[in-house]
Amino acid sequence: MTRTAREIAIYVGAELEGDPTLPVSGCASPESAGPQDLIYVDSPRHLDRAARSAARCLLLGEGARLGGKTLLRVANPKLAFAKAAAWLVPRAPLVPGIHPTALVAASARLAPGVALGPYAVIEDNAEIGAGTEIGAFCFVGCCVRLGVNCRLEPRVTLYPGVRLGQRVVVHAGTVIGSDGFGYVFGEDKHWKFPQLGTVEIGDDVEIGANTTIDRGALDATHIGPGVKIDNLVQVAHNVQIGEQTVVAAQTGISGSSVVGKNVLIGGQVGIADHCHIEDGAVAGAQAGIPTGKTIRTGQTVWGTPARPLKKFKEQYAWFARLPELAERLRKLERARSGQ
Repeated sequence: MTRTAREIAIYVGAELEGDPTLPVSGCASPESAGPQDLIYVDSPRHLDRAARSAARCLLLGEGARLGGKTLLRVANPKLAFAKAAAWLVPRAPLVPGIHPTALVAASARLAPGVALGPYAVIEDNAEIGAGTEIGAFCFVGCCVRLGVNCRLEPRVTLYPGVRLGQRVVVHAGTVIGSDGFGYVFGEDKHWKFPQLGTVEIGDDVEIGANTTIDRGALDATHIGPGVKIDNLVQVAHNVQIGEQTVVAAQTGISGSSVVGKNVLIGGQVGIADHCHIEDGAVAGAQAGIPTGKTIRTGQTVWGTPARPLKKFKEQYAWFARLPELAERLRKLERARSGQ
């Protein structure tokens, strides 16, 4: 789709400097951009890259200077670039219409504009909202509810009773609604605790590839609006995740833990059961949060067991010096034994 620099400026709320009629049809990095691509610069150290680029139009922060280009000045160039890219280069349709090999139960209800890929399976009483796209080999179980304009990439599995809001994106291989890992030991064996709940996912959630989200044991596992979950994440039964929280790859969140709003969880974080991570907290990569621990509002933690970042840095500095300190201690002991 080709737009003019003026149209893009209006769309992202930018101040235009240069040729308002300049055509823009794509988005790229400075190095790979062509004359009709849009680029962005969010730091003065990248101005040289932009100056050398073939792109003639760029998003630039307020106060920065660059000659020979049409400039779109905004407070946050990276954010404006993301918005412009979604407008200029919309995601291609996953599948056109309903493939003849798709299997749809007679009692399933498909709204207008639903698209189903090859060998997709839609079970009894499932409801799929208008404009939702379901890729090849997806499984949508009995009584599942999908809102409008959702997108399931190939081989996504939604167990019976799962509910997705509007504009939810689920990437390939993800499983939502599988049984939680709940057992009771007695009479010399492990008895499976009933996994009768469901999973509720809010609007505008995106879930990465090969992630698993377990159903609640008796109630619901809940993922709030705007949450972004990376690839290879495990969300256990009864977990609650607040809106706009971000969870990076290979994180595991154990059963009945509560994660607040606007929380940032780094890669490979381990969260044990019944933890409470309050609004705005940050868990650094590979942090280990033990059972029942509370991370307070706005706190940044790191390490295993997780502790405030300042304390972790201080302790880690001493840890790095242990070989040196051990040698000093041995010298003192040798000196003392020789007296």
